[in-house]
Amino acid sequence: MKKIAKERSLGEQAYDIIKQSIISGDLSPGDVLPEEKVAGDLGISRTPLREALQLLAQDGLIVMEKGKRAVVASYSPSEALDYLEVRSVLEAYNIQTIEFTLDEALISDLEKNIEMQERTIKDLDYQEFNDLDLAFHLLLAERNKNKTLAEMIKQVNKGVNRAFLLLSKTLPISVKDAVEEHKSIVNALKDRDISLAKIKMEYHMQQVGKRIQIYLKEGEF
Repeated sequence: MKKIAKERSLGEQAYDIIKQSIISGDLSPGDVLPEEKVAGDLGISRTPLREALQLLAQDGLIVMEKGKRAVVASYSPSEALDYLEVRSVLEAYNIQTIEFTLDEALISDLEKNIEMQERTIKDLDYQEFNDLDLAFHLLLAERNKNKTLAEMIKQVNKGVNRAFLLLSKTLPISVKDAVEEHKSIVNALKDRDISLAKIKMEYHMQQVGKRIQIYLKEGEF
């Protein structure tokens, strides 16, 4: 791993570098991340490294057990599908309940997000696409007045399901369909057709699940 510069916080930079190492396959599921060695490789102290490891654990990319070293996470497709089922329930319900906070500013933010998603596809930058995909779903969740629900959506979006999408390398095949599904959700919201938007969100979640299952049958994992 390369040493880091000092424009951003050391913890944030360490997070980015380790995350990219996991996504690229330089670090594999089950690999141990001993703090002393990793901190030395990055040229930082253990304090910012621990900040980075906490962020990676929140993303579901590493597992940290009390008194033990951090380990690169590994997930089964069935775990990812279980999380996806929970996401579907929460996010469809969220669409149903944000009608009175829906405005042009939200629509504009969602459309800008989709434009950036399309640029990442052209650039083959699937890590950035995944970050923007997460942001798309959180833009909707953040409009919910029920902050507990919004936080639940945030957590389930950053857990096993999304980590699996990165680690399984399914994104290059699925991103174009995902963008079109996002567009259909936004178009329904623009028309103030909440019922249709909810259906489109449910369809989007179903399609993500189907794409994972298709890749399984084709022996991608």
